[in-house]
Amino acid sequence: MELAFQAGSVHRRFHNPAEVQLCTLMNIKTGGCTEDCSYCAQSTRYQDGTGLKAKKVESVESVLAAARTAKENGSTRFCMGAAWRDMRGRKNSLKNIKAMVSGVREMGMEVCVTLGMIDEQQAKELKEAGLTAYNHNVDTSREFYPSIISTRSYDERLKTLSHVRDAGINVCSGGILGLGESSDDRIGLLHTVSTLPSHPESFPVNALVPIKGTPLGDRTPIQFSSMLRTIATARIIMPSTIIRIAAGRKTMSEEKQALCFMAGANAIFTGEKMLTTDCNSWDEDNAMFGRWGLEPMKSFDKSAKPVAEVGL
Repeated sequence: MELAFQAGSVHRRFHNPAEVQLCTLMNIKTGGCTEDCSYCAQSTRYQDGTGLKAKKVESVESVLAAARTAKENGSTRFCMGAAWRDMRGRKNSLKNIKAMVSGVREMGMEVCVTLGMIDEQQAKELKEAGLTAYNHNVDTSREFYPSIISTRSYDERLKTLSHVRDAGINVCSGGILGLGESSDDRIGLLHTVSTLPSHPESFPVNALVPIKGTPLGDRTPIQFSSMLRTIATARIIMPSTIIRIAAGRKTMSEEKQALCFMAGANAIFTGEKMLTTDCNSWDEDNAMFGRWGLEPMKSFDKSAKPVAEVGL
């Protein structure tokens, strides 16, 4: 509890504690990924067990329609994910994704994509299209990482983050808890992200959602105390970063979510789906905000707010 209290104190010095950003994540290309991430239903290696059918990239029009729906329901950040290893040989897809990015920005929303590994030129093109942030999680500690993924190295992930940063795009990078890692591995995850050349704009904290048919489909869910401790520690060591409660929030009670907000979390994913897993709905989250005295964060509104300015 002392850790959560200290984190809350830091949070109030750098953020308005009443504000939480609503983000919506859309799967713009489902399944068909050749990688072997042990937690992911979108890998071709596990599709016989998961039953997930691969789909082509969504049309620009359908994605922009989904973004408009998200905005109408209060989301200020729209994120798009594509299930593949990297962007090599995907010129037409990149062209369409840039159109999606520009279209979402024209709505006044922040826009983030997660497209696997990208090179310097692709990062520059996404920046020119108006991309706000690029998500590329490191997932866990360097030491535990080979136990989860063998088809993409830890350093390849860090290289993509470097390309993103050099292009002037905000970095969004976090991890997944409940993979079978130790507490030392969670510390390793936090150390990796907090010692990047600059702190990431946002740090998503995911709780593994075990999916039948994947190698981790029978994992026991992570204890809430580990989620809370990770969020609180991240807030203390990365005071200006947006801390996002990502996958796994669906299983948390409102009281547990409130503890996370008090300990420094200030963004959530909301909407119909979060990639292939269920997500809390906009109506649920708007009702929760009303009960707990929270309000949606505005787009691009992340400046530090001294306590005196927020009436606390």
